[in-house]
Amino acid sequence: MVAAGETRRQIVDAADSLFYAQGFTQTSFADIAAAVKISRGNFYYHFKTKDEILDAVIDKRLSDRRELLAKWDETADEARKRIECFIRIVIVNQTKIMAYGCPVGTLTTELAKIDHPSRDKANEIMALFGDWLETQFRELGCGENSRDNAMHVLGWSQGVATLAQAFKDKAYVEREVSKILSWLDGVIAGTQQNKIQ
Repeated sequence: MVAAGETRRQIVDAADSLFYAQGFTQTSFADIAAAVKISRGNFYYHFKTKDEILDAVIDKRLSDRRELLAKWDETADEARKRIECFIRIVIVNQTKIMAYGCPVGTLTTELAKIDHPSRDKANEIMALFGDWLETQFRELGCGENSRDNAMHVLGWSQGVATLAQAFKDKAYVEREVSKILSWLDGVIAGTQQNKIQ
């Protein structure tokens, strides 16, 4: 027999995948229950409403992204490499992004469109990315430009994900990654030049 905590985790994982592939509004309780292969009664034991599931999915996404950023902090020994990890995620997840867009961006956009009460909570993921990127740019010595640089990279990633989904063009994604990495090198060179002067 599957433990209650494991069933709950399976429900959240299934809902996470379905919300990404189909959208929150297009996914029903029945869709999620069918994906997990449990009865509606067992389903309602864990979650009474779809909004409860949405909050659990957002919590999962926040936790997963915190773990990912922490891993990059541990494994990449300098800020430039950590920012590059963030930039290259559009290539690492290219197949899914071309099919469904960015999992973070698509959810925040959908919740904003329907003025859902959980939209601010979903936006915490974007804020998490923005704050983390700002920290990396500060480490590079970008000072007061750190926030602007962080938002530039975050906006770039969302734009590339949107166009990757629209056009399904791998070469475009790779070109854009190359361009933003060149921009990053220029930012670093400018910062180093300012230190010399």
